[in-house]
Amino acid sequence: MKSVSMYTKRYNLGFTLIELMVVILILGLLAGIIAPRLIGRTDEAKQTKAKVQIENLSTALKLYKLDNGSYPTTEQGLQALVQPPETGNTPKNWRQGGYLEKGKVPKDPWGNEFIYLSPGTHGDFDIISYGADGVPGGEGKDKDINSWEID
Repeated sequence: MKSVSMYTKRYNLGFTLIELMVVILILGLLAGIIAPRLIGRTDEAKQTKAKVQIENLSTALKLYKLDNGSYPTTEQGLQALVQPPETGNTPKNWRQGGYLEKGKVPKDPWGNEFIYLSPGTHGDFDIISYGADGVPGGEGKDKDINSWEID
């Protein structure tokens, strides 16, 4: 009886080296399976964020047009949504505080300026993000995100 209780006490003192190695192996396998799936999602998340930003800018531009009768020109740019334009057709009913919630024109998720054209080639205005590479064209993470292609 005495030897059984000694064995129980010694066994309860901690984990054995084998047990620790098994746990580390299992954690390593899980990280190896899950990590690649999460890493690939970063580019998708940035593309989705760019689409949402373009939709928000489109809504702000439509509010601007409701107040002022026309969209800002290409020269006035998206900056017309945060401060009254001083060039071109100056707005008469520009909303105090602007049309964007944070009071500044956001950059796309890759840190680049959105391209704004008014009149656009695909509608009243076009808003474009050139993707991760910041230049027109591209595929995958470098694919352009265009306002006229967003559902």
